[in-house]
Amino acid sequence: MTSGQPPGQETPGTQPSGTESPGTGPSPGGRSSPALLRGLTWPPPALRGPRPARAVRLQEFAIVGVCLALFIGLTVASPAFLTGQNIRNILDQNSALGIIACGETIVIISGSFDLSVGAIYAVAGIIAVILSNQVGPAAGIAAAIGCGLVLGALNGAFVVFGRVHSFIATLASQYIFNGLALVISGGLIIQSRRAGFAVIGQYLTGGVNVTIWILAVVVIVTALLLGRTTWGRHVFAVGGNQEAARLSGIRVSYVRGSVFALSGTAAALAGVIAASRVGTAQAGTGTGLELAAIATTVLGGTSIFGGEGAIWRTVLGVLLIAMIGNGFNLLSLSATYQQVVEGVLIILAVTVDAYTRLRR
Repeated sequence: MTSGQPPGQETPGTQPSGTESPGTGPSPGGRSSPALLRGLTWPPPALRGPRPARAVRLQEFAIVGVCLALFIGLTVASPAFLTGQNIRNILDQNSALGIIACGETIVIISGSFDLSVGAIYAVAGIIAVILSNQVGPAAGIAAAIGCGLVLGALNGAFVVFGRVHSFIATLASQYIFNGLALVISGGLIIQSRRAGFAVIGQYLTGGVNVTIWILAVVVIVTALLLGRTTWGRHVFAVGGNQEAARLSGIRVSYVRGSVFALSGTAAALAGVIAASRVGTAQAGTGTGLELAAIATTVLGGTSIFGGEGAIWRTVLGVLLIAMIGNGFNLLSLSATYQQVVEGVLIILAVTVDAYTRLRR
């Protein structure tokens, strides 16, 4: 206090004793300035992975309510819906789509898209049938799945090392892989001549189709990878904010490349299942599967912006689309209206995602 100044007042422009200007660093007592602490949290949002259970958001439970309502409605409307045979048919016919959607979910959570899964699906089915006829079903199936892994890794290389946006890179590779399928098959329908090849697509175990067991295994494995491993948390981090993930020491290139390899493997497995079910394979059989996989993933609440999603919700998205198609068949409704309903649901899912992000 200066001479002649009333007690309890400070000279204009000076700070009260025991305080400091915002942003000037730690106080003499060693405590950080409130200005420095403002807005800083740990771990950063990009590294937190899935949101905690108490912060369940609208799209995390909306899909459950919609599926439950549709299930009850179809049960009431058609006595043939809630039968063991019909439920098993729904799961069996959509097992390939479910497997592809699991891989696509991880890709989208990482902040990318994979439009080549339909083409990989076709290539793998053709390779599985040809090699099964020549060297045996086991070798043919293994080679087809390995081919999917390689093709998926090539997609990852295009994106990571070529620095091409995943949408463009996988759109281009879709054309390349479709051409590869035509070259390998010669444009013909390849017929399976080995009875053993039909095991995974046509046989039952414990009264349940083998395809359903395979789908269950894929769902469990991908859910554990995404939710219970360090790699899975890195996928969420990269999808949430790549630069923050890189500065935190995460190998972003490795994570981005690995999700495409996983997606390619899943697509190849689905292609083998489809070829085994019908006993044939040909180019073009996977056309449109990539869009169906993205649609079911978005319906399940996975954000198209990356960083958020869950495998179980994608499974519900697949079941929702499957029940809509089954319901239209059972009720003898026009397939044109089915596409309208599916399109409206996708728009609503994306709108909910955008709205909840805006609220945050």
